[in-house]
Amino acid sequence: MAYFVPLLSTFLFFSIYSQGNALSSDYYAKTCPQVEDTVMKVVKEEAKKDRTVPATLLRMHFHDCFLRGCDASILLSSKGTNTAEKDSPPNGSMHGFYVIDGAKRAVEAVCPGVVSCADILAFAARDAVVLSGGPYWDVPKGRKDGRVSRASETTLLPKPTFNISQLQQNFRLRGLSLDDLVALLGAHTLGFTHCSSFMNRIYNFNATHDIDPTLRPSFAASLKGKCPLKNRAKNAGISNDPSPTTFDNTHYRLILQKKSLLSSDHALLTNPKTKSLVYKFATSKAAFHKAFSNSMIKMSSLTGGQEVRKDCRVVN
Repeated sequence: MAYFVPLLSTFLFFSIYSQGNALSSDYYAKTCPQVEDTVMKVVKEEAKKDRTVPATLLRMHFHDCFLRGCDASILLSSKGTNTAEKDSPPNGSMHGFYVIDGAKRAVEAVCPGVVSCADILAFAARDAVVLSGGPYWDVPKGRKDGRVSRASETTLLPKPTFNISQLQQNFRLRGLSLDDLVALLGAHTLGFTHCSSFMNRIYNFNATHDIDPTLRPSFAASLKGKCPLKNRAKNAGISNDPSPTTFDNTHYRLILQKKSLLSSDHALLTNPKTKSLVYKFATSKAAFHKAFSNSMIKMSSLTGGQEVRKDCRVVN
């Protein structure tokens, strides 16, 4: 997840969609009852070939929903003078778009013109969590695909450098609470983080400290070893936690141990409510899984599209 902008410009985007707009659990019961099994089969096959697929699908869904609602705008390709979301700096390392393309082709083969790319992405994100040992939830269905995708709007994504008040405002604008914030940041249990997202914590942190004092010194030293100030490998970084392909609660324990990579994750300890939730999730995987499922249903119910795309990369 990755960015902060003035409230007014953010509101401009969030006035265009509403939460829970025409979504239902049985939306495809008659028109495409096999859709979820079809998507799961594709995601499962691709995850077997590449263990990083679940993390990128989950991140893709977050980055999609946090802009214009869950409308698959992140899947659209750049065209002419318009640079699309997927080609913006926050999404530069995003891969796995081919997985959604494959799932769309499989769904079109059994139910042509019925299922939106936005719904397929929402199913794929849930399946990514399940395949990683995380919880299952019933995805609300009936999203439509958007026709607009602008790289410039990705400045609306939460930044890894955010403090707790910036995070709270960013999530609140999407109708998400502090409880949702702590639960959803648990998605950082999967995947990998590039050096650029935490370099500010290990070099020239402020006028007094070179290293962020909220980081455990031995951990900071290991990060410096992976991410030297100069001559760094292009895609250098580190796994988010020791089990980056397992959807567990290790991420919260690392926060408490002062071993979280992002300052936005550590920021959860600076507010009494969010701190208590970090403790709760660190000690109970079941509590985390339940909260995560509920918050994903809430976040993925942000809608904003207008059509069912035939090809997820281009508007009809």
